Amino acid sequence: MKRLLIIIGKIIVKVLRLFRRNAGNLPGIVLWHLSGHKCCSIFRVDCPIIAVTGTNGKTSVTNCIAQLFEQSGKNIIINREGNNLDTGICSLLLRHCNMSGRVNADYLILETDESHVPVVYSQLKLDTLVVLNFFRDQLDRNGEMETLIQKINGFCKSFDGNLILNGDDPNTARLGRANPENKNVKYFHAEPYAFATDKIFEASEGRFCPFCGEPLVYDYYQYSHIGKFSCKKCGFGDYEPYITATDIDLEKPVFMADGHKYTPKLNSIYNIYNMTAVAAAAKLYSIEQSVTDKVISTYTVNNGRMETFMLGDRKTTLNLAKNPVGANMTLRVMNEMQGEKELLFVLNDNVADGLDVSWIWDINFSVFERVTRVVTSGTRAHDIAVRIKCSGYDASKIVVCPDLDEAVEELAKTSGRKFVIANYTAVQPTRGALNRYIAKHGGKQNENN
Repeated sequence: MKRLLIIIGKIIVKVLRLFRRNAGNLPGIVLWHLSGHKCCSIFRVDCPIIAVTGTNGKTSVTNCIAQLFEQSGKNIIINREGNNLDTGICSLLLRHCNMSGRVNADYLILETDESHVPVVYSQLKLDTLVVLNFFRDQLDRNGEMETLIQKINGFCKSFDGNLILNGDDPNTARLGRANPENKNVKYFHAEPYAFATDKIFEASEGRFCPFCGEPLVYDYYQYSHIGKFSCKKCGFGDYEPYITATDIDLEKPVFMADGHKYTPKLNSIYNIYNMTAVAAAAKLYSIEQSVTDKVISTYTVNNGRMETFMLGDRKTTLNLAKNPVGANMTLRVMNEMQGEKELLFVLNDNVADGLDVSWIWDINFSVFERVTRVVTSGTRAHDIAVRIKCSGYDASKIVVCPDLDEAVEELAKTSGRKFVIANYTAVQPTRGALNRYIAKHGGKQNENN
């Protein structure tokens, strides 16, 4: 039966490619139905599997870990296209298996949707799970965050492989206690950076101990509920870090870990955590230090993730924000930059975004620093404008332009530094509008890439 499913899947892949269609998900959907909802179980995978999950950052960390092994001469398979559900991973393996379902590689490195970790790895043997963070995200699909954490916690109760956890996120660190017999739990940690605070300024989901219910005490907050925490009653948060980022300087940017100096290209505390997770994986798998240095110092992102454009002579940074924390992180980067700047916020409410956009009320616009003007666009341009106005921002400095091309023209008509925040389905249209502006008026894309 498994062999027949493989043959059917490969025929679907071939037909889709014949018509120049993406075979990233549909073959897996078909096999999901034919296999009784266990499409990943039809494959034979003998190599180690490394999975990366979490609300934010999993694409970047997955790609970086993949580069560690690629540059070490290993044959890897990775879902670069971002198809991270069980059906997408099934489609990926279909393209790399033989007719008996055997997958040949040195490592599988798979970005995995948080809700699908238990689904996929009940069917495939997992070697290492990297968990970055948990925030409220796409509530109409995922439900409340606690529901999602409980699903992964249930998986971790019987998992005895490597767990690399963000020890500064109580929602992630709690997974380290799921299986008391697992001796392979490792935490990454970051010392406070220059803009860490002793009070919380953003939406938080980590206020209480998940084990005894006591309020957590923070030495400092890096952003949202990420920071050095502890429970004074039961001791939750008291762990020995496997790797620690210290001497963080985002101006350069630079940080230290295990006595080694790293120079990432992206200057946000959010990226420091991502790169510390990468360094933890490199340490676990004994990657050569020179390889780790090269990966961390050269990795950058595009496709709407802290992507740089020049609108004429106006430097513009575009970033995806699909939840309050993503938006708040972009606002932090913007606020921490000296000088005046302007913001374009593009908000859609399509199915893939989540039809409920009430999450914008968890964005902290009250911390604006030297933001002289805001342009809003997208299908919910007026909603985000109202949200920003209600934060206390001067309404006379808000310009509503539902049409994206008009919004970019409006943003670029003044001089100075620009930032653009766009949610999920808005990112690619926004990139298109920025590039159309460049084609018409001059400038360039990816100035720093």
